[in-house]
Amino acid sequence: MTIQSRDYWFERAQGLKIEGRAYIDGRYVASVTGETFRSVNPANGLGFVDVASCDVRDVDIAVGAARRAFDGWARMAPADRKKILLRFAELILANRDELALLETLNVGKPITNTTTGDIPSAANCIAWSAEAIDKIYGEVAPGAWDMTTLVVREPLGVVAAVVPWNYPMSMSAWKIGPALATGNCMILKPAEQSPLSAIRLAALATEAGVPDGVFNVIPGFGHTAGKALGLHADVDCITFTGSTEVGKYFLQYSAQSNAKRVSLELGGKSPHIVLADCSDLDGAAKAVAAGIFANAGQVCNAGSRLIVEEGIRDAFLERVVSIAKALSPGDPLDPATRLGPLVDDTQLGRVLDYIDIGQKEGARLVAGGARTLLDSNGYYLSPTVFDGVSNSMRIAQEEIFGPVLCALTVRDFDEAISVANDTIYGLAAAVWTDDIRKAHRAAKSLRAGVVWVNCFDKGSMSAPFGGFKQSGFGRDKSLHALEKYTDLKSIWIAH
Repeated sequence: MTIQSRDYWFERAQGLKIEGRAYIDGRYVASVTGETFRSVNPANGLGFVDVASCDVRDVDIAVGAARRAFDGWARMAPADRKKILLRFAELILANRDELALLETLNVGKPITNTTTGDIPSAANCIAWSAEAIDKIYGEVAPGAWDMTTLVVREPLGVVAAVVPWNYPMSMSAWKIGPALATGNCMILKPAEQSPLSAIRLAALATEAGVPDGVFNVIPGFGHTAGKALGLHADVDCITFTGSTEVGKYFLQYSAQSNAKRVSLELGGKSPHIVLADCSDLDGAAKAVAAGIFANAGQVCNAGSRLIVEEGIRDAFLERVVSIAKALSPGDPLDPATRLGPLVDDTQLGRVLDYIDIGQKEGARLVAGGARTLLDSNGYYLSPTVFDGVSNSMRIAQEEIFGPVLCALTVRDFDEAISVANDTIYGLAAAVWTDDIRKAHRAAKSLRAGVVWVNCFDKGSMSAPFGGFKQSGFGRDKSLHALEKYTDLKSIWIAH
């Protein structure tokens, strides 16, 4: 597709009509209290729209609407649900520019990325899930001659999805697609930093034919709206993507309420291993840089730990540092920009604190490390690289969620695997090697839900995504995602 000019996006931004109210039971509504919070553009630090600040009372209303709509949606013929969701996907693409602009203004993601990546991927996810609706079969269990035993999947009921701000549209679609496809009703709570595209998405769902109450959006804060969903006795499932710390709260909420299903995709500290036998150091360096600097490092599976074998350490790190120094943050509405700001001042402060911690721990700052584009008042940070990092340092163990790469040197393959696995996280990992035996050994030895060999951050709707250890459980994408929104029922028929 053709990417529009900077002037086009600035003009569109000036005339954009933005909705900040919640979307419940097929219509926009203010919060019960009338309270709002201000959405801020991270490119300039300025607030630009008031958003409904929902709490437990709004959640009660949304859950009631979803429960009333459930029987009709769950019992709708699969072909009819499929037709509606395919139309939903088409409308997302038809409104690509508006949705991309909302995403860019809300979270600072470069407009080139939102138009060519985030919005099409969200549409693709909804369409893929729709196409799966009439292709999932039940089972007939083996049994006695005078008995037929059917095994069928049924929707759970009311699903609540709490999603993060780093990929608002994509992460929402990963939940919406399989949950609605399997016949559930949904309440989506976007992050308080990124509610705008989700609110618009709800209206598009209604336009596509999704019945009132089937898909609702509740903007608000985690300690109010998010907690209320977690504790609600009539919510059957919580699916959450975000930090490990917050994910553990949802486990507690489930235990304190109705033992609702919980699916968690949590933090990461992904190792990116480059072995000495790798012949494509240039390609590996580009992948390492993209793996940590894309989306300003605000990626759950970011390759934040570079683990490099000592024989190539100097030559390889020089390549990565060169890329980092050449990568300059810029205005996200400029199609030439590849690196935008961090999402808000809180996140910028967190990352700067970690940069200070790394230096105090004894790591060497070899690139970046400072705020940039100060005149813009935006939350920009130059790509940052630490060398001389040991795996015991906080910057090597804790999720920073910013454009900060920690380089660790190892002696050989075995030490590389040992260091890679020495973390509480297990979301993703990568290894670069020309030795097919090492490639297979690494893929089997790395304790991560996704392993890339001689590549990074590859994926499709056909393959599941999720982690091991404290990176959570349950999978998004693929047919496996549909499983977590359904329950198995055995039906015994005597004859």
